[in-house]
Amino acid sequence: MEPYVAGVLLAAGAGSRLGQPKATVEVRGEPLARRGVALLRDGGAQPIVVVTGAVAVDLPGVLVVHNPGWRSGMGSSLAAGLAMVPDSCGAAVIALVDQPLVGPEAVRRLIAAYRAGGRVVVAAYDGRPRNPVLIAREHWPEVTALAVGDAGARPFLRAHPALVTPVECGDTGSPDDVDTRADLARIEGLAGQRGSSTGRAGARDADTGGS
Repeated sequence: MEPYVAGVLLAAGAGSRLGQPKATVEVRGEPLARRGVALLRDGGAQPIVVVTGAVAVDLPGVLVVHNPGWRSGMGSSLAAGLAMVPDSCGAAVIALVDQPLVGPEAVRRLIAAYRAGGRVVVAAYDGRPRNPVLIAREHWPEVTALAVGDAGARPFLRAHPALVTPVECGDTGSPDDVDTRADLARIEGLAGQRGSSTGRAGARDADTGGS
């Protein structure tokens, strides 16, 4: 039987530029944390681990882990999330709570690439690596060792480019970040549109962090 692929949602940040923790920010009436869980679950990841920090969240049917060191940056949240993944899982798809326009099809494609032999799989948009990212379990120790401060998995990805399998996901959604109120207003307008190709200038490169 193929090993399970977990989903890890990084949702620990305080959202200082937004004025509230990003996990609680709503897009079209739904909190970002809930949208992130749905993204991973609808994409085929199971179980789902949610890493919290600045604020607690009530999300049924998920594994919630509080990162007491969340102020140190996304690296500690990434480590806390991976440590919570059950041993039955051979890989994890890591997503960011502040990218609500990413589509579940992107998660499905990453998992399919893993099933086909990929060990580190990154969603790409118009050929540029973004998020989410899938990482096979054998690489987690090095990923977490290199994830210092706000770096997330980026140092590992840059150190091992030959391991990375990019999967084009530009037709599945957009990796736009919700960092400011202006971002939120723009993304609110895009959230109801399918297949939108606009507004990607603010998207963060693949780093599996930044909540």
